[in-house]
Amino acid sequence: MNPEKSAHPVNLSITGGKKLKGTVVTNTSKNGAVGLLCASLLNSGTTTLRKMPKIEEVYRIIEVLESIGVTVTWHDSDIVIDVPEEMDLKGIDVEAARRTRSIVMFLGPLMHRMKKFSLPQSGGCKLGSRTVRPHFYALENFGVSIKTTDDAFEVVSKPKDAHEIVLYESGDTVTENALMAAALTPSTTVIKYASANYMVQELCAFLRLFGVQIDGIGTTTLTVTGVEEIHMDVEYTLAEDPTDTMFFLTAAIVTGSEITIERCPIEFLELELLKLEKMGFQYDTSDIYLAHNGLTKLVDITTRTSKLRALTEKVYSRPYPGLNADNLPFFAVIATQVEGQTLIHDWMYEKRAIYFTELDKLGADTVLADPHRIYINGPTELHSNELVCPPALRPATILLIGMLGADGHSVLRNIYSINRGYEGLVERLTALGAEITYLA
Repeated sequence: MNPEKSAHPVNLSITGGKKLKGTVVTNTSKNGAVGLLCASLLNSGTTTLRKMPKIEEVYRIIEVLESIGVTVTWHDSDIVIDVPEEMDLKGIDVEAARRTRSIVMFLGPLMHRMKKFSLPQSGGCKLGSRTVRPHFYALENFGVSIKTTDDAFEVVSKPKDAHEIVLYESGDTVTENALMAAALTPSTTVIKYASANYMVQELCAFLRLFGVQIDGIGTTTLTVTGVEEIHMDVEYTLAEDPTDTMFFLTAAIVTGSEITIERCPIEFLELELLKLEKMGFQYDTSDIYLAHNGLTKLVDITTRTSKLRALTEKVYSRPYPGLNADNLPFFAVIATQVEGQTLIHDWMYEKRAIYFTELDKLGADTVLADPHRIYINGPTELHSNELVCPPALRPATILLIGMLGADGHSVLRNIYSINRGYEGLVERLTALGAEITYLA
């Protein structure tokens, strides 16, 4: 049992229709955190990760790490990780592993430590069929053979130089797996069609601490020169999460509030902000400053009360530098408060758009065209209701935001999916003046 795990109930009581005011600081990144936790398996020394978010996804990965012999110690919001010379996967925490899709990123580091091993099949958000085949195709270039059973990945590793690989899809986690495979391959690997997203750039910054040379950070072609072994004591402070910033931007828009959001990773929000600006959103930004990693560019954003109108073209996500797929759902709840009809095309995830229709229970006017496209007519006056969170992180958060903007008392039940990715939302929203409490 993780000593830092929250004992809060998993239901929320929300009295909406309240203006927010004040300042909130952007939290560090869920996706960055889980990638670095997996990458710590590359290091035979001591890894200290600072500002680790205390969220369910992190707890699940730590439970898995501890179950295979890794020592993980919390010190406030920092964790210290010591990896033994030999790990035993026979005692792996299967339940924890199956509750996080991030377990698939154990493949890249473990291929260097074990000739043969088995990992439980992964889960996480319920968003239709999210294939892991691109991971298999990437790692086979490094001599990894993976077979699937009904409940596990059976892995045989005979490491070899990969030289040049083309990723089957430009995915975040598959790029991270390829990076971790290349980091302990003592030759140069060119990874083409790589994701350039924020968690990939963060992993690159982390791997550089170990002497891994990486050129092309922020582009779709990464050139990685790996090392023979990694045995170092390193410290790294996690970077900020653009989807955390986007949550509070959206909450401000839906509640018509003026707040300041500090430490916003601007390079991963520029397109979202541009689209919002073209919709009529007004805001101010500070000068750019750097995150602790010396790579991520940050600004402070102050929102202004704005009257928004719908974009004439559809809103859709693309791999970075396109609009972030994790930020796309926020436009659904924003669309309930803008003048006109918004078409949201969520092509990346099967059936996620269906979850957006849950906004109807708060008074939204939506028309589902198919499992990927939804029309939202606005503005509508949101009203309170009692709802159960869908089993997907971002669709659950937009219901919470809708309740913040809805007059009356709402109840949101089973917020585990929100706790997977956001730390201290209740406390942070309360500090901004929201009336929100835990409900037994």
